Amino acid sequence: MDMLVVGAGEMGRWIAHTADRPVAVTDVDPAVAERAAESLDGVRAVPTDTDETFDIVCLAVPISVVEDAVERYAPNADRAMCDVSGVMTGPVEAMRATLPDRERVSLHPLFAAANAPGNVAVVADAPGPATDALREDLRAAGNHLFETTAAEHDTAMETVQAAAHTAVLAYALAAADVREEFATPVSAAMDDLVATVTGGTPRVYREIQETFAGAERVAEAARRIADAEGEAFDECYREARHDG
Repeated sequence: MDMLVVGAGEMGRWIAHTADRPVAVTDVDPAVAERAAESLDGVRAVPTDTDETFDIVCLAVPISVVEDAVERYAPNADRAMCDVSGVMTGPVEAMRATLPDRERVSLHPLFAAANAPGNVAVVADAPGPATDALREDLRAAGNHLFETTAAEHDTAMETVQAAAHTAVLAYALAAADVREEFATPVSAAMDDLVATVTGGTPRVYREIQETFAGAERVAEAARRIADAEGEAFDECYREARHDG
């Protein structure tokens, strides 16, 4: 079974490399697709307007354009479509409406490609042999796949992505420049997290913040802690430790 990967960025290259099958890649920037194909054994680049069909079409595009991509590339999907966009409710609904008679799976690798393998969230909306084989490719590469619902996934992203990124970036913006010798285990760990987040691409993190709620809750919690005195601070501490 062959596969077309739409989007030759980091995650598109990762799934093209991980899938154990013939793969073609396309991208809005043809040069990006060509470079991806050159860097991956057995992968070829095709134009964005290709009318070639594939057993599976996998959308590795930004969150803001994934639903449009479902409609655009549905005719290229003979048997199945999946996405690795990072949001699930919208893509699942779009695939269900546009490809009612084909296999449909939404995947979210919960890691940067450089940190693979890792956990992959799965919404198997309409699974079948083609998408089962793709999921087996991911497992064979050492990834842990777990099933969820689109609603559960998107709610979880409010905490593990939007809120977490907000907290890390807020610390980075608030932190003063101090000598390295003053670092504590907590501040050193925070500095490592800042390096991880800011080592990525701003657009990716911006789209996460614009898609998922969570940032405001972090801001409200920070103000609550800043204003807390005496027993009020102790209560915040116990609540954070989940024994309040």
